[in-house]
Amino acid sequence: MGIDIGSTASKCVIVRDAEGVKEIADKALIPYGAGTSGPARVIEEALAGRGFRKEDMACILATGYGRNSIEMADFEMSELSCHAFGAHFLFPGARTVIDIGGQDVKVLRVGESGVLETFVMNEKCAAGTGRFLEVMARVLEVKLEDLAALSAQSTERVDISSTCTVFAESEVISQLAQNKNRRDIINGIHRSVAGRVSGLARRLGVAEDVVMTGGVARNEGVRLALQNELKTEIKTSPLAQYAGALGAALLAFRKLGG
Repeated sequence: MGIDIGSTASKCVIVRDAEGVKEIADKALIPYGAGTSGPARVIEEALAGRGFRKEDMACILATGYGRNSIEMADFEMSELSCHAFGAHFLFPGARTVIDIGGQDVKVLRVGESGVLETFVMNEKCAAGTGRFLEVMARVLEVKLEDLAALSAQSTERVDISSTCTVFAESEVISQLAQNKNRRDIINGIHRSVAGRVSGLARRLGVAEDVVMTGGVARNEGVRLALQNELKTEIKTSPLAQYAGALGAALLAFRKLGG
């Protein structure tokens, strides 16, 4: 079992070995992170899906912001290594992994075996993160999950130049006061996020294949804007938000010598 306790969500993945082939037996996600009921609930939900018990798990590895709070874990490991390994499992050709989480952005360089080689991250400012998008959605009075669809309907370029969440919020309010269309503003927000993240990626150096993980990977508007900024294809998966937990489960096999 791999458990990834992030700042805004808890994820759990159970992986089994089916005649030498690793496959996902079950998974769960709760939109509450460290310091909440999320970690306990996500473990309970993942186990209940197939009627598993804790005792059925050969090894449990915890990762993420709240990994130290998981008493049932046999091991703990940095989310950097787990996201690298999880992304490699989903896309064996992955060499650059862009992980945009609730409160930070990480760009990872991954080796051919899925091992983390180096990384850069932005953890002192919420700009370009999931939290940034949540704030913008609240100001615009739209649902977070509707941002991508609304952005795709944009017909006019509106630039959001501020990279600070507080200043960007003021800028968005100003654009609304000028009767700018919400769809155009959202598209500008996505391009602002892409500009911030692409700067980090260029600091590390972009090597193909490029893969996007984390909760923000579900936002197609951000992915397309980032793809345009970096001038290269960015791959993602429906399991992108589970990459850390998946990597943790797979690395648990390694802890057992598998």
